[in-house]
Amino acid sequence: IEKQNKEKGRVELRKIKAVETVDDFVLDKKSNVFQVVHGSPKSSDILTLYIVATNDAQRQDWVTHLRKAAENAEATFIPKYHKGVWINGSYTCCNQISKNAIGCEVTSTEREFGGVSSALPPPPSIPLPSPEPTPKKVVVAVYNFSPTEDEDLALLQGEEYEILDDSREHWWRAKDKDGRSGYIPSNYVKKKFDLEMFDWYYKNCTRERSEAILREEQREGCFLVRESSAPGMFTLSLLTTENDGQVRHYHIKKNDQGYYYIAEKYAFPSISELVHYHKHNSAGLATRLKSPPTRSGTAAPATAGFSSSKFEIDPSEISIGDQLGAGCFGTVHEGKWRGKRVAVKMMKETAMSDEGFIEEAKTMTQLNHQNLVQLYGIVTKKKPLIIVTELMQYGSLLSYLRRHKARLLVKTATLLDMCSQVCNGMAYLEKRKFIHRDLAARNCLVGQSTVVKVADFGLARYVIDDEYTSSTGTKFPVKWAPPEVLSYTRFSSKSDVWAYGVLMWEIFTGGIMPYDKMKNVEVVDYVCHSRQRLEKPASCPEKIYKVMLQCWQHEADKRPSFSDLLQLLSGLLEQGNYPYIST
Repeated sequence: IEKQNKEKGRVELRKIKAVETVDDFVLDKKSNVFQVVHGSPKSSDILTLYIVATNDAQRQDWVTHLRKAAENAEATFIPKYHKGVWINGSYTCCNQISKNAIGCEVTSTEREFGGVSSALPPPPSIPLPSPEPTPKKVVVAVYNFSPTEDEDLALLQGEEYEILDDSREHWWRAKDKDGRSGYIPSNYVKKKFDLEMFDWYYKNCTRERSEAILREEQREGCFLVRESSAPGMFTLSLLTTENDGQVRHYHIKKNDQGYYYIAEKYAFPSISELVHYHKHNSAGLATRLKSPPTRSGTAAPATAGFSSSKFEIDPSEISIGDQLGAGCFGTVHEGKWRGKRVAVKMMKETAMSDEGFIEEAKTMTQLNHQNLVQLYGIVTKKKPLIIVTELMQYGSLLSYLRRHKARLLVKTATLLDMCSQVCNGMAYLEKRKFIHRDLAARNCLVGQSTVVKVADFGLARYVIDDEYTSSTGTKFPVKWAPPEVLSYTRFSSKSDVWAYGVLMWEIFTGGIMPYDKMKNVEVVDYVCHSRQRLEKPASCPEKIYKVMLQCWQHEADKRPSFSDLLQLLSGLLEQGNYPYIST
């Protein structure tokens, strides 16, 4: 191996253990990569050399010739290899957390010879060696969890747990240090040594949200590390005393050796070591890092249902408090279930069609995302039907926008952050082929630190209300509906995208009713026949209005997906407060 005409290292052919291709785009987004797995017979350490070919044909030639040369040198091949690469503490192909873990794919040489070794098998009296044990998956609890059912396991923050079964998305079977086993919520634990173990790491945090969190602290040197809008990149956000509390953002970069740095002279193997260094030395920062934001007021995330199996809730365990609101579904009250604060929706007996809803609700309890209001369970054994959900502190997004209109309309980044949060929740639903059918500001809720979550997904099909009924008798909100729904009642994720564009318009107008001077029949003519669209809100930058217009394309297949919209909005958010965009 040469670098700048000097030998950098060499791999002996007899020490090669596998020559295989690598999945495209997993190694620094490169394609046509292959790997040479090698190691000394006296050492258990396996090393991997990654090589980038010019094209696939060249890659296949290299793999074939190297493998043949190794065979001629009497190399001993391993039976399995990793088709992905080791990144951030696990393999991209199988998520194994041990770097020396057994491969997840059978090697070409193993397939070619049918798994039969050229050596003679041992005599029957000599037992075959036991296969290498699969490495244990160990996690650490980042939140306390008190189980409500016997099959679940308590979690104590900071304690380690062994994962026995992670085949379910939201509830994993785990064992504690005393040997007790049971189900735990998967979003309450993190891999040991994962970045999320550190209290300064905020995984899903936008630029706007990081500034709000740090300014609340009012402490110079308060900092956090967050994911950048670019995949795999990170940003350090730091509160300074400049301009009465300015937040500075620093991109954390990687050098050719894979070390992390902010100031190039000071690079470290891990982000945690970088943070440790800058706690003692400013070295290019406005001030040295002092402490992360306090999380004492931060609630644990919602779990997918109250337990791993409980769905039907005993009504005697629910205490109902003050009414929070009312609508076509019924009334919403603050309540408690076994001491936990919840929202209790008491459905009007004439407002819901029970048929099919219970099965749908079972599915909805398994939808779990930071920008979706969590459905915990339902009461069906007595009337009225009751839906128990996560409680959101500040109520509907629509009422929040109207209450704080004057303050919000001058904060473009805050409004865009709200749009991005809703888009994040909808991208999750889109990925799971789940259609909302009634996306609007009235059906989103606002919580602590201006967290916005999508609510009431999937309920519109069961509503009996004139506002949701077209001339054909199909139920949908006309002013948020696209042409294909108004004309043919054809729902899809792309009809949700149209409604999302209207929701963006609501946000940037401070909660004005769309087409406020039109009747439903006039809206149909305006949208379907005249093909006109809502005008740009006065406080909305042209760039953001163009995103709304993309959502309002007449043909559904020309509208962007929620995942595309999320990427677009994340890029806009990372640019800051838009001083350069005229309204």
